[in-house]
Amino acid sequence: ALLPALLLLLLPLAALAAAAVLLGLPSYDIPPGVNQPAKLRLVLTLLLGTAALGRILEKTGLCSQITFGRYVRQGRKLGLDPKLFIQDLQFNEVPVRVYQPKATSDGPRRGILFFHGGGWVFGSLDTYEKVCRYLSRESDSVVVSVQYRLAPEHKYPAAYEDCLNASQHFLQHLQHYGVDPARVTVCGDSAGGNLAAAVSQTLAGRSDLPRLRAQILIYPGLQALDFNLPSYQQNRGVPLLFRERAAFFALLYLNGDALHMQEVLEGSHIPPDMRLKYRKWVSPDNIPEEFKVRGVKPLRPTDFIAEVYETVKRFCEPNLCPLLAEDSVVHQLPESFILTCEYDVLRDDGLLYKKRLEDNGVRVTWYHLEDGFHGIISLYDYCGFSFPSGKRGLDRVVNFLKSL
Repeated sequence: ALLPALLLLLLPLAALAAAAVLLGLPSYDIPPGVNQPAKLRLVLTLLLGTAALGRILEKTGLCSQITFGRYVRQGRKLGLDPKLFIQDLQFNEVPVRVYQPKATSDGPRRGILFFHGGGWVFGSLDTYEKVCRYLSRESDSVVVSVQYRLAPEHKYPAAYEDCLNASQHFLQHLQHYGVDPARVTVCGDSAGGNLAAAVSQTLAGRSDLPRLRAQILIYPGLQALDFNLPSYQQNRGVPLLFRERAAFFALLYLNGDALHMQEVLEGSHIPPDMRLKYRKWVSPDNIPEEFKVRGVKPLRPTDFIAEVYETVKRFCEPNLCPLLAEDSVVHQLPESFILTCEYDVLRDDGLLYKKRLEDNGVRVTWYHLEDGFHGIISLYDYCGFSFPSGKRGLDRVVNFLKSL
């Protein structure tokens, strides 16, 4: 009896949410060059509807918008996989899900530490279940998916510390999982790519653990100094990650709130001397010209606001913004795979890191999805319809793993 009553209660709320979505859709930009634009519009409508309904539920006091968003994003539970052993464990008190191929192997397998995306706020073991199963099956690898603590409840460096602690545990117990110590890779998408890069940098100088064989960074977010790079200007309204949301998520991870978001977007949060110091690494000048053809405006420098900097100065820590690591760290990093998407605000973070790695003698395999958008890998098989470009990108990751 409660369920019909609840549905009746939610119907007017859903109608309000639908109206908000329909009114808001025209303000978003879905370029014709994007992979499956009609499907992307459907996904966007679903996400906007979730957000609108979440806001209504929060105002009525039923639950927070973030809690509702997490619930909707969970997806349905998958059944048993005939080709994989899957178990939920804890590594150094961090929840993980381990995927092991059932087929016999001639020797130790590759190991993959996977950190999911979701802006450090969303995402879970279940959300990325399909991706991790695919990686394990197709590359014949042992995959460890890490459930790090989420913001805003758990601020930086909680997520980084969880990923590092789980990685250290796995590297200390590889034999138990039949993994070759010479073939362990860290991998992540979006915020997970940020965490993979940070963990890789931390482990690069460790002599007490097996050295990582590679790092795989899928449209990673690697800096929070400049939200006006060419890709931020060109793709500011392109789903699934908008310019404002990128800053919102970074602030939520850092401080647990999104205060001063406008000042951060404008660049008022970084002192002029520090901006000059990091210009050698974070600058439109380091972006190849072919990525500027869709139009880039030179922006007038904004006035520095010291009190804002005081609240966000940890943005300059490499564990939060790996693009700012010193050369002495970068040159020790393992072979790398970087995937970028043309229609993604984070495209230039990947391009800038690619240049940094190559300048320091690190071998880089780069794959650019010219019709890709942010989040496309996790949508390769979504709610009954697929994004071929996402599948293509995921297969490139698998091919790279097989080459190791």
